[in-house]
Amino acid sequence: QVQLVELGGGLVQTGGSLRLSCTAAIRIFSFNAVAWYRQAPGKQRELVARITSGGSTSYVDSVNGRFTISRENAKNTVYLQMNSLKPEDTAVYYCNSNDLRGIYWGQGTQVTVSS
Repeated sequence: QVQLVELGGGLVQTGGSLRLSCTAAIRIFSFNAVAWYRQAPGKQRELVARITSGGSTSYVDSVNGRFTISRENAKNTVYLQMNSLKPEDTAVYYCNSNDLRGIYWGQGTQVTVSS
C-alpha cells in the first residue's frame, strides 16, 4: 500500500488562493498519472484535475483557468494551485494515483471558501 499525504487545506475568503500538495512515500508519481478529486457535503466525489506521467493536464470545466496542477518528481509531490476561489469550491480534496499494484487515495484535506 502506497501512502499519499495531502497538505495545504484551510479556510479562505472568496477570491483567495490556496496551494494543496500531495506527497507519496515512494516514487510512483514519475511513472503514473495523479489526480485531484473533491467531495462536497451531500455530493458525489468529482474529478477536478489530472496530470499524466508525461505532464499533460486536464481540468473539470468549473475550475479551468483558476486551478493549476503540477508535479515535482524529485520530491514525489504533486500540487494543486487554486486561485480565485469560490464558495462552491468548498469540499474535501483528495489526491489519487495508481500503479500495477492498486489504486491509492490520500486522507483528504478540507478546503472551505467563505462568502
